[in-house]
Amino acid sequence: MTEHEYHQLAEALMFTIEEQVDDCEADLDYESAQGILEIIFADKSKIVINKQAPLHQVWVATKFNGHHFEMRDGQWIDNRSGAEFWEFMNQASTRQAGQEIKWQSSL
Repeated sequence: MTEHEYHQLAEALMFTIEEQVDDCEADLDYESAQGILEIIFADKSKIVINKQAPLHQVWVATKFNGHHFEMRDGQWIDNRSGAEFWEFMNQASTRQAGQEIKWQSSL
């Protein structure tokens, strides 16, 4: 993957989440700047998603743990657990919010 392709894919991923925050039934907000997206929950906890351009990865930190995702066969995959990004985010966000949250890829 080229540097340009990585940035396009990572930015599209973050933008997709930003678009869905406003439509989410849970009390969520977000802040975004310079390759970092913070999803802010009602209890003021956060999930932080940030680009790691030198590694071509997207890192996700929840209040429970952190994960490193890399593009494999057209999907962002956690390099430790093998979890797919959207599945992981649904589970992590639901756990953190205390109510079901469903994110979905725009692809």
